Amino acid sequence: MSKLSKTAEAGSEEPTLHVAPSPHLSDITFSTRRMMTDVLIALVPLIAMSLFMFRWYAIKQLVVCIVACLASEALFVSMRGKRITLADCSAAVTGIILALSLPATAPWYVGALASFVAMGIGKIIFGGLGMNIFNPAMVGRAFVMVAFAGLMNAGAYENPAYMLDAISQATPMNAFKGSGITTSIFDLFFGFTNGSIGETSALAAIIGGTFLCIRGTASWHIPAGVISAVIVLAGAADFSAGANGHLLLHHLLGGALLFGAFFIATDPVTSPLTPVGKFIFGAGVGSLVMLIRVFSGYPEGVMFAILLMNAVTPLINRWTIPHPMGDA
Repeated sequence: MSKLSKTAEAGSEEPTLHVAPSPHLSDITFSTRRMMTDVLIALVPLIAMSLFMFRWYAIKQLVVCIVACLASEALFVSMRGKRITLADCSAAVTGIILALSLPATAPWYVGALASFVAMGIGKIIFGGLGMNIFNPAMVGRAFVMVAFAGLMNAGAYENPAYMLDAISQATPMNAFKGSGITTSIFDLFFGFTNGSIGETSALAAIIGGTFLCIRGTASWHIPAGVISAVIVLAGAADFSAGANGHLLLHHLLGGALLFGAFFIATDPVTSPLTPVGKFIFGAGVGSLVMLIRVFSGYPEGVMFAILLMNAVTPLINRWTIPHPMGDA
């Protein structure tokens, strides 16, 4: 007779099944800290480009957001009586991604408040890492976009009072939306444009994103879905306008599309579990980005698209549940 049977006969309690929050990892070496370290390494090209283009203003945003995210997580976790887990680097990653999504000219308190909301409302209120529904960095950014609309709109990127040429011009997406002006593909690819400090260089996003996919930290299905949807929809618009591919490349390389596809949409906590579900999620993000860019008054759309698809993630998981072998 097995030990379990003897225990049951003796009237002991039933064995307890402990279920931990997502993400569930089968490789014990694939820890949260290792994943976050990979993301930090992958973000280096974007950080380097932001420092090259925006200099002191990029340093300011990065320092404010990182410090505020670390402090906010420590505060909220301690208020819940839990052990502070800053060593897993997740708060630092949120701070960097949030900083890279902000305009260089945003005052320090915008980044600080966005970080406070990102950690408190976007993450800790749901129970902490692995239990949040929405991407924390995008929750924080969405909040300050509403709270400080004048400091986050198109005019925030065009401030001739600053000495840097990079932040005295319209962003590529604003210029196209407002005047139909397309930016040089060369500048979009290498990052010699205005915009949020981490979104200007498509090359930097591709280098970092490829590293994440090779390491297995990010699923390639999500950026593949985003890029595929944009190619189809922007390609149709390009063909109908006779733009000979320039409009397609402008949508693909401009704005925060690649930054969002590789670094934000691939968050394993807020994205689907199955490969098919991940591709559907990515395609949904790409489709929503194009719908927002083409049919709304807003020149971008990556943040809204990701948050909307985060809300649909539980349904996608349900729709793409694998069938057991032999199941009729």
